[in-house]
Amino acid sequence: MDYGKSGNPKLGKHEPQNKEGDKGPKKPAKPARPSKEELLARMKAAVTGKA
Repeated sequence: MDYGKSGNPKLGKHEPQNKEGDKGPKKPAKPARPSKEELLARMKAAVTGKA
């Protein structure tokens, strides 16, 4: 019998007991993603500029 595997699982040494995600510092919001049309226009401009 494997006695090491019996019993409750052990928590991490440095983990908090209750995991509340909203207590830390607020992260800055990500900038808005460009639309598909803007990306295609930029890609086409890059291709025509190199050709």
